[in-house]
Amino acid sequence: MKKTRIFAILLTLALAVTLLAPGARAIDLAEVSQSVADYHVQSEAALLVNATEDMIYYEQNAYERVYPASITKVMTALLILEAVDRGDMSLDDEVTAGSETWRGVTSDATTQNIQIGETMRLEDLLYCLLLPSANEAANILAQYLSGSVDSFVARMNARATELGCTGTHFANPHGMHDENHYTTCYDLYLIARQAMQNETFRTIVSTESYTVPATNMSEERTFYNSNGLLTSNYYSGYVYENCIGIKTGTTDAAGYCLLAAAEQDGTMLISVVMGADTVVDDAGTHRYQFSESSRLLQWGFDNFSVHDILTTTDPVAEVAVTLGVDVDSVLVGPEGSLQALLPNDVTEEDFTTDIQVVESVEAPVSRGDVLGTLTVYLQDQEYGSVDLVALDDVEQSVFLARKEAIETFIADYWLTGVIALAVILVLIVVLRFTLLRPKRRYGANYTGTRRPRNYKGGRRRR
Repeated sequence: MKKTRIFAILLTLALAVTLLAPGARAIDLAEVSQSVADYHVQSEAALLVNATEDMIYYEQNAYERVYPASITKVMTALLILEAVDRGDMSLDDEVTAGSETWRGVTSDATTQNIQIGETMRLEDLLYCLLLPSANEAANILAQYLSGSVDSFVARMNARATELGCTGTHFANPHGMHDENHYTTCYDLYLIARQAMQNETFRTIVSTESYTVPATNMSEERTFYNSNGLLTSNYYSGYVYENCIGIKTGTTDAAGYCLLAAAEQDGTMLISVVMGADTVVDDAGTHRYQFSESSRLLQWGFDNFSVHDILTTTDPVAEVAVTLGVDVDSVLVGPEGSLQALLPNDVTEEDFTTDIQVVESVEAPVSRGDVLGTLTVYLQDQEYGSVDLVALDDVEQSVFLARKEAIETFIADYWLTGVIALAVILVLIVVLRFTLLRPKRRYGANYTGTRRPRNYKGGRRRR
């Protein structure tokens, strides 16, 4: 296919197609955007995605294996809330902590000291799970839904597969370190995007503090969200006004991690920062999982934008028309209105386009008739395509149409005559060699014995 550099209208179209083409997410924007190429997150792995449009803005080792730590609890909460939505259970259910409450929870792990036999509303357990990251709450919820932690973990892995996760395996519902408990930044995004579609989940993860009423074994509990982008109760100096969640995670093996979401002007971004450092110096303690997350999110809002599409009446190609009244061609242009979402510094020089139209079309032609396609490429990868439609009506010439019909009839008549003549000739040849072929006669050397015409046989006597 021949590709040509795209001019202004086609650039706008190309950018617009980005939002519509799933393949666009595979494009390495760092190769066409200096702002993306120059950006770096101080962590082992990171990812920034426009969750509203499902478009990756930035990735750094996003498909490499990492340990999720307590970010695991997002999947745990998702399964519980999906069961609630199905009607299998209610947020008002009274849940009693079972025998597996402390399974796999070490003495130095974060808890709310929920005791075996203690009864608490399911919704309160979810707040314990997601705000202060109580590890025993994960086991209690798992056992309540599935009967056992092992059965619940199997459901976690099955749900991850359903969501498209290809690099994830869960070994427990809380995230305490296990060599067989791992994920990737991209898989965490897939899980988080699904969870953020649940209103109850969004409410919980955006809550700064919560009080659990007194239970049969404890006084009331008041705790705060561990997400430093939402509140300064645990970590001061990191609050980010656009933040709406989601979950922290920390173990020695995982490092300091944060799965965060922010919203601005109707667009939700989800960031994943894994394996960040916490540095203590003369200025105090600096927690990079928070500072890098807020910086990454704001960078996304500042450096990407939606571009409005220009009018689609501008032509991009011309198609020959036969049998038209006073015209022999029609202009074509892209169909419909589109929008674009890419880094602000992307230019038209980064795009190529391929226009494919029919060689000719017979009148009448109506405005909007599809006569081809326009395919846009970025980095030699298909970025999307759109139909090309006629921009004008073309009436059919009655004279030319009748002339065409007569010529076609004559051509068909002669063709029919030629075929009939050929058939007749074939039949003549066949008849010549079958019906008129001479009869076979015996040759002079025939030695067989012929019986006389009036021969009457007799019996031989013994």
